[in-house]
Amino acid sequence: MTLLTSAAQRHIPVGGGVTVIAPPSATGGRYSLYRIDLPPLGLGARPHYHHAFVESFTVLTGTVALLDGDRWVSGQVGDHLVVPELGVHAFRNDTDEPASLLMLSTPGAAREDYFDELIEVAGRELTAGQWSALFARHDQVMVEDPTL
Repeated sequence: MTLLTSAAQRHIPVGGGVTVIAPPSATGGRYSLYRIDLPPLGLGARPHYHHAFVESFTVLTGTVALLDGDRWVSGQVGDHLVVPELGVHAFRNDTDEPASLLMLSTPGAAREDYFDELIEVAGRELTAGQWSALFARHDQVMVEDPTL
């Protein structure tokens, strides 16, 4: 058994902030776990899907708008959304209060690499091709029409 302690956590200041709780390197690739803190009226993630991993979200605090593939639902504390591979999903905070959620990926997806790269390009103008390449490196397929 492996005990992952708070000392292993790392905060990434993307959006409101992402805390790496259990990266795949610490779980033998079985899963990865992140806490996402959304500021009031904070955009979390636009509609997208992944090929290689399942993601699930659990609302910890506040209210989080979750796209479940074809409709937005208002996630309350304790609500849980499971997104299979190729499942279109998104999340955001539509309220005037902060909110947070846990994001679990199985098998483990090194999302901290994606978040680090988003910080690296923040404020820069990227071409559509550069954005596509960035997203492709992280198994992030953006969807403009969430009804697809």
